[in-house]
Amino acid sequence: MIFKFLSIAFLTTASMIGAASAQTATNQEASTASVTPRKEGEWRASKLVHVDVYNEANEKIGEINDVILDRSGKVAKVILGVGGVLGLGEHYVVVDFDKLKWVDQPVTSTTASTTSAPASAPATTSAPDSATRTTTGAATTTTTTTTTSASTRWYPERAVLNASKEELRSMPEFKY
Repeated sequence: MIFKFLSIAFLTTASMIGAASAQTATNQEASTASVTPRKEGEWRASKLVHVDVYNEANEKIGEINDVILDRSGKVAKVILGVGGVLGLGEHYVVVDFDKLKWVDQPVTSTTASTTSAPASAPATTSAPDSATRTTTGAATTTTTTTTTSASTRWYPERAVLNASKEELRSMPEFKY
């Protein structure tokens, strides 16, 4: 009786292991066949939505709200949202995709900060243990900015259109 029970348990275990290994091999083969590498300059259409649009003077004039494709699957036009706050009062216009210039660098702004404390004055800092420490000499502040490459983001940083916000608002409104 024990021999019969062990034989059935052994056969059941062997059949489960065989089925599991067959499934693993099939899944690995299917997953490697469907992976296609992304080429430089290819963007996901879903990531183009909400990309900011600027004019030549680096003023934000709107954002992309939708992407329109032609029958062949190529992008023909984009719908820009101009003005409004949180989507209310926004004016939608259609612009040819070819009119946009795509930029991968962030918008540059010119800001300067100055401090009025003399370099020889002692600097006072608060330590985590609630003690106050005084140091002498010039304090140096370092700011590190981390940027993400466009090749890993799947979308450009921004679009540039040679138009003003007023010109876009005067265009006929696109109705969904």
